[in-house]
Amino acid sequence: MREVNRGLIVLKPKQPFLDWIKSVDDHQLDLSLNYLHDDASAYLIPEWEDDSDHEEILSWCAKYLFEVELWGWYTDESLWPKKRDLETFRAWFDVEFHSLVFDVSEDRLEHIDYDSDVDDDIIIDTNSNGH
Repeated sequence: MREVNRGLIVLKPKQPFLDWIKSVDDHQLDLSLNYLHDDASAYLIPEWEDDSDHEEILSWCAKYLFEVELWGWYTDESLWPKKRDLETFRAWFDVEFHSLVFDVSEDRLEHIDYDSDVDDDIIIDTNSNGH
């Protein structure tokens, strides 16, 4: 088992996110928060020194994570809420920070860049929040 030099954020949608999904697609009316929480998204983030760094990390990546979560449901950006700032992000998601990330797999860790046609041998800028 190996420790990964990253922290982890888990985003658990709140009622406003669920309400937005249902407002866009009336076929999702049976969708529940429990369903959304069962497979909540997890994001690797830079390591941090102590809990006081959480705010800085969220300021750095919240808008990007918000847009990734929206895109996961609807890729048409015209359907997205116009206001996607940190305050709205906090209203729409509970955020869990985890400081220890372990890789228990024997498989080689790979990066897949969904925004590019570049192969998996790209160099990942660890100072970037993905955009």
